[in-house]
Amino acid sequence: MATTYKVLGHSAPSAATATDVYTVPAATETIISTVNAVNTHASTADVIRIAVRPNAAVLANQHYVVYGLSLSAGATFTYTAGITADATDVVTVYSTNGTSSFSVFGSEIA
Repeated sequence: MATTYKVLGHSAPSAATATDVYTVPAATETIISTVNAVNTHASTADVIRIAVRPNAAVLANQHYVVYGLSLSAGATFTYTAGITADATDVVTVYSTNGTSSFSVFGSEIA
């Protein structure tokens, strides 16, 4: 099995919209090392959420690893957890105001 270290995905979701930023490909396992969230607005704070949905399950409260985190204007939040994910698991992000962008980094094992 080969391990590929990579940027798994980027997203700048629209306001108040849960958005899938990464789905584990078929026949692949992934270690999600870090999720970065950056509020790119110069003067408006934002509130973010990050969820991991096993087997593409419908988004529910138990999937959140970060919920209701306030990001000041221009702030960065780094979530480092070493999340293990299997084929079809999904990382979903949310930005209340649509002013935050997200980057997901990790390793795919296939």
